[in-house]
Amino acid sequence: MYMFKYVSKRLGLMLFTFFIIFTMCFTLIKLLPIPTNVLPGQDPEVVYATLEGRGWITNVQEGKNGLYEYDRVPILIQYGNYIKRIVTQGDFGIATTYGEYVNMPVWEVFVSHLPPTILINIYSTLIGVPIGLALGILAALKKNKWQDQVINIFIILLISLPGIVLALMLQYVFCFKLGWFPLTMSTSNDYFTWEVFHSMIPAVFALCLGSIAGYARYTRAELSEVLTGEFMLLARTKGLTKRQAIYRHAMRNSMVVIFPSILSEFVSVLSGSLIIERMFAINGVGRLYLNSINFQDYDFFMLLSGFYTLVSLTAGIVIDISYGFIDPRIRMGAK
Repeated sequence: MYMFKYVSKRLGLMLFTFFIIFTMCFTLIKLLPIPTNVLPGQDPEVVYATLEGRGWITNVQEGKNGLYEYDRVPILIQYGNYIKRIVTQGDFGIATTYGEYVNMPVWEVFVSHLPPTILINIYSTLIGVPIGLALGILAALKKNKWQDQVINIFIILLISLPGIVLALMLQYVFCFKLGWFPLTMSTSNDYFTWEVFHSMIPAVFALCLGSIAGYARYTRAELSEVLTGEFMLLARTKGLTKRQAIYRHAMRNSMVVIFPSILSEFVSVLSGSLIIERMFAINGVGRLYLNSINFQDYDFFMLLSGFYTLVSLTAGIVIDISYGFIDPRIRMGAK
């Protein structure tokens, strides 16, 4: 009952926060000049009629020297029309200035670019979590020994180097010099073939190397503290072997902190994939987001901003709820 009330309250706060952020993004983006560039081969009347139909401008008239004059629709009215279209029609808008996707529904383009982004993040998590946990556990069990020192040096190096630098090093060494991998991801849509997976490997490791260091650091710090707890001594005196005590008690208690850190690292990786996708020419959501800013395509920007905002807010709820599942003694929402 406590958990249900807590989750309901958090969901309500999440939606309220999302609405505030979404409104701020819409207001700020609409304060910028409206992109009314007519591309070669386009009919100006059609372009301005499209903008008027989307509720951005009104009273369109052809002025002197073939230039069009118009009035801007108030931002609040634009926002009301925008939300109404999303709720009643599922219409997130159409591309108006994004060259290759002009006049295409932004939702369809977004869905078509989602698989590569999801896959590189899932692959980086599947690779990073086991390696990071294993290094952290080894460092904690071998604390202050040479194994611990080597792992700490590895962690410090990965944490200190920015993700962009790691990505450039991977591209230079493994793609350019050694030629083991292609410089960019394959353009094939068969995402579960060896060719596509092979081309994803440099981007996946560019994303997960920093996460491996984070997982190892969290695991080492938390497990080292748990291993020195008095309850571990009690477990040994009850007849448990060192391995049994670590597996049954130490690991379970340390996971209360480690598991939520895994979720938070996944969110940070998803945000960091914006740059990595651009560097490795991955045709995913991150690249689409950056290009939508360059092209000043407002509907694309709003949809993708809402997507990343919702992912971050949802992760916060999942992290909090996970405490109760990992350790039943923690009752979220209880007084």
